[in-house]
Amino acid sequence: MYSANHWGGSFDITTDGASEEDDSRNTDVDGGALSARQHHELDETQQGWLLGPPEAKKKGRHVDLGCVLVKRKVLWWAFWGLVAGFVLVGLPIIVYKSIPRRAPPPPPPDQYAEALHKALLFFNAQKSGRIPKNNGIPWRGNSGLKDGSDAKDVKGGLVGGYYDAGDNIKFHFPMAFSMTLLSWSVIEYSAKYKAVEEYDHVRELIKWGTDYLLHTFNSSASTIDHVYAQVGAAKTGKIKSRTPDDHYCWNRPEDMAYPRPSLPVTSAPDLGGEIAAALAAASIAFRDDAAYSKKLVHGAVTMFGFATGDGWANEHATYSRHQQDIEPFYNSTSYWDEYVWGAAWVYYATGNTTYLSFAADPQLAERAKAFDDVLDLSVFSWDNKLPGAGLLLSRLRMFLNPGYPYEQSLVGYHKESRLDMCKYFRRFGAFNFTRGGLALFNHGRGQPLQYVVANSFLAALFADYMEAINVPGWYCGPNFMPTQDLRAFAKSQLNYILGDNPRKMSYVVGFGNKYPRHVHHRGASTPHSRVKYSCTGGYKWRDSKKADPNVITGAMVGGPDRNDRFNDSRMAFGQTEPTLVGNAGLVAALVAVTSSGRGVGVGAVDKNSMFSAVPPLFPATPPPPPAWKP
Repeated sequence: MYSANHWGGSFDITTDGASEEDDSRNTDVDGGALSARQHHELDETQQGWLLGPPEAKKKGRHVDLGCVLVKRKVLWWAFWGLVAGFVLVGLPIIVYKSIPRRAPPPPPPDQYAEALHKALLFFNAQKSGRIPKNNGIPWRGNSGLKDGSDAKDVKGGLVGGYYDAGDNIKFHFPMAFSMTLLSWSVIEYSAKYKAVEEYDHVRELIKWGTDYLLHTFNSSASTIDHVYAQVGAAKTGKIKSRTPDDHYCWNRPEDMAYPRPSLPVTSAPDLGGEIAAALAAASIAFRDDAAYSKKLVHGAVTMFGFATGDGWANEHATYSRHQQDIEPFYNSTSYWDEYVWGAAWVYYATGNTTYLSFAADPQLAERAKAFDDVLDLSVFSWDNKLPGAGLLLSRLRMFLNPGYPYEQSLVGYHKESRLDMCKYFRRFGAFNFTRGGLALFNHGRGQPLQYVVANSFLAALFADYMEAINVPGWYCGPNFMPTQDLRAFAKSQLNYILGDNPRKMSYVVGFGNKYPRHVHHRGASTPHSRVKYSCTGGYKWRDSKKADPNVITGAMVGGPDRNDRFNDSRMAFGQTEPTLVGNAGLVAALVAVTSSGRGVGVGAVDKNSMFSAVPPLFPATPPPPPAWKP
């Protein structure tokens, strides 16, 4: 037998031990034959074991893939099939996707976006001062260039700003509120404004207003002792004055030739709080312009210090008290709401928690009756900022939840905001509605629509706040109210204004085919020509039955009465007169509900918009605290 070493090395060939019989047998064998036989066997062994592998065989026809035997030819065809597939299909797809293409066109604008474009134009029509050439209102020109000439402490006078309504007075209280609303809408919905290509336009309108507000006081100072409350005046009462003024005369702003006094006030907790809010909100909307934003913040801080004076614990006179040129028009019933509202905005603008402590002070909430069950205090308006202030503070709790020591008050404001939203619904019977579905937030008095749009904005915004933190709704007593119901309410009110009402007419001039044609507005009703009419010479246009020669596009009029009736007459100013406040609320509500834009839909509120630039709880360099003494 042959010995074998499977790990390599030499092989020793030996013979086994043999018996005697074998030996004797072997002796009989021919030696030559034996030697030949051994050599033959050794050659076979060397060939098979020692001298290398056997002759190479032809390649097999199969490939062992482990668990499957596949014909080599099949595998070969499969490989080249994949290569061909990549070249014919994959490569063209890669090339196609790598070719730069234009973005798909945005979907057509909804009716809210269309109305938004028009509503913003109303502010262009209300501008006072030197009008830029690109203003877009061909029948408007320079006006009020002598405004503030009697305000000797104001360099350059009080030129600019906006006329309030159909007359030519510049009321700073509602003007400031209008700028606050516009800024708030930009802060929350900047992406939507950009999507509908109105972002630059709305910010230009805000800046036109805030530039003017900065001139109503010494905004470069740290302390002030007065602020100008309005420019222009009018006498009211049973016995009408025949002295030329902004109400007695019916003139285009460009043709004014009567005195327009500037009215300063030394006590203005409400006006001061609102101007501070407007400047602070605008500073957030303009944070991409660091220099201008800083200027606005400084003005807001100075103005809020003036508004609070020697401390909110002491009583102050409202800006309109005993002011016969102010009280009949924009009389302020309280200033505690402006304290909460203004402090909240200045806090958001500066990050200084001193302002948050002021706004969230339980004693201030008590004085403002913020948590009292008073129906009219749940209506957001130029005279009542509590619902807006409550939503601002609810925003803070919903998104940042700062906790102690603010939690108690923030919980209270958040609860009150939810209750305010419950009152909007017809099913709970808090407010009356017309048969056509319009909410009567001001109980059927004149100018109902300005209250409707302001509160519709809050409704849509609160719904977006809840969706931003993945909260599906809230409870009104035992009734769960989903967020879509709140937004549906806001849309129903806007739909009414835009034409879904018993009269099938739009209350926004220029929107739709049927809208008011006799707007209570001096500029719209008087022809744009070289003829300059006297103070009373314009009465012919006021009393004319003809449609307005100048269409004041985007103006939202006062609105119908409690029975859905509307008198399209210039003399029915409660129904046909537009206002800054009304259109500011309209713009805010429209941008909140529109779903137009490139992928920007409802619920697109930016929850970080007020927090990104300056961390509210930990500002890097907080401004000095205000000079109040709680």
